[in-house]
Amino acid sequence: MTRRRRRDRVRSVIRTELDHLTTIRRSDRRWQMPFCAALASGLPLLIGAYFDHLEFGFVSSLGGMVFLYAPNTPLSHRMVALMASAFAMSACYTAGVICHFIPALLVPMLTFLTILVSMVCRYYRVGPPGSLFFIMAASIAVYSPVGVLQVPLNVGLLTMGCLLACLIAFFYSVYLLRLEAPQPATPLPPATFEFTVFDPIVIGVFVGISLSIAQAFDLQRAYWVPVSCLAVIQEASLRGVWNRQFQRIAGTGIGLVLAWCLLLLPLDKWTVSLMMIVLTFLIETLVVRHYGLAVVFITPLTIFLAEGTRLGHGSPNVMLQARLLDTVIGSLLGLIGGYCLHNQRFRDVVGKQIKRVFPARLML
Repeated sequence: MTRRRRRDRVRSVIRTELDHLTTIRRSDRRWQMPFCAALASGLPLLIGAYFDHLEFGFVSSLGGMVFLYAPNTPLSHRMVALMASAFAMSACYTAGVICHFIPALLVPMLTFLTILVSMVCRYYRVGPPGSLFFIMAASIAVYSPVGVLQVPLNVGLLTMGCLLACLIAFFYSVYLLRLEAPQPATPLPPATFEFTVFDPIVIGVFVGISLSIAQAFDLQRAYWVPVSCLAVIQEASLRGVWNRQFQRIAGTGIGLVLAWCLLLLPLDKWTVSLMMIVLTFLIETLVVRHYGLAVVFITPLTIFLAEGTRLGHGSPNVMLQARLLDTVIGSLLGLIGGYCLHNQRFRDVVGKQIKRVFPARLML
């Protein structure tokens, strides 16, 4: 009888886990939103392909990701929030490019930047994807093969991509607000030390640790380690952290197979641009329904976005294997960080020490 109960308990746990990991949520997101997001990140690539400078299009395409930060609020509030996000994206990318020339500052800069951006996003209640794309822009910039004289050019290209995203978001918002009423721009709730200070510091420290480990193992272009760590650790609950890390690792594994198949195709500047548009549309359609399915398409998208200028140089198998290793390391560290973040004893012990260094009256 005891063995049967144990088997039933194991089956119940497995069934519960499968339900959490495979549930596809309903979404009221209109198809126009993924289409405009794909246009914001894909149009710079088409312009770059037209002028035979696809490498410029990749930089501007990264800035187009700022479209995803448009809140569902009245037009005046929405555009101010979006332009603030565009400034933050440009600032983070600039900081990353600068650290490209000073490797010793990489870990401290990314740790500080993650803490700062996470604090700001939490203080102003910025919704998903939160601080993720700001830190991703900085991480990719660190490993971009740019010279000193190219820094103003690259920063300008990314800023132009942000401005194009704001323009597309304006016309999309004008159209959308004719169909449905916006959510009111309610006053911000009072900021708490736990949510606005403690959590971002822990998140930033674990992102810095993940990058330090990547450097210790001498991983090449290990920008995806801190990004994966951040994507997992910033979930609102421990259950969410566990689901996110599992879905990210599994989705990345399948996505690498998809990326390998795409790399076998006879790609040129136009097919790469159109493929990026299709991938972005699929991602924004699926991410609100099932994160793991979205990661399948996020993986080839980010490979082309970050490695587009280096494709064709060297074996793609080495690059794909490195991406899988980066994802596993970053996701596992994000899981460890998420456990600490949602452990009350850890919060009590570490929180007291943080309050001594950063009193609430100085931060809020």
